[in-house]
Amino acid sequence: MAAGGQDCPVRFRWVGCSHFRTDVSYLPDLEAYLADLLRGRERLAAFAADSWAKAEAMPSDEEITRVRRLVHRVRDDLEELTDEDKLHIQDAVALVRRTRRVVALGLPRVGPPEDLGSERPTG
Repeated sequence: MAAGGQDCPVRFRWVGCSHFRTDVSYLPDLEAYLADLLRGRERLAAFAADSWAKAEAMPSDEEITRVRRLVHRVRDDLEELTDEDKLHIQDAVALVRRTRRVVALGLPRVGPPEDLGSERPTG
């Protein structure tokens, strides 16, 4: 992934990059990424390997905290909306997510590809 038109020097730590931006349409991806980080941390803690290797592979507390904050901020912002606005946002998010599945933007995916026939809940 390019950061500011250059190769990214923070290597797969997109959430800590000043170029990183997100919106409500990525909430399911952020939630899935957070769950993956937490599962990965648990698996690595129980895995038999050299401590340096585990330390390199272990998701950092800072990354987990940052993703948690993003998820909570998006959820909190949604909670402040009226029911009517929430419905409009849900419709828009469903449209954007459907479009992303059929239009390749060349951006990396956070989770596994979704089935085109299914729609994940957004809230």
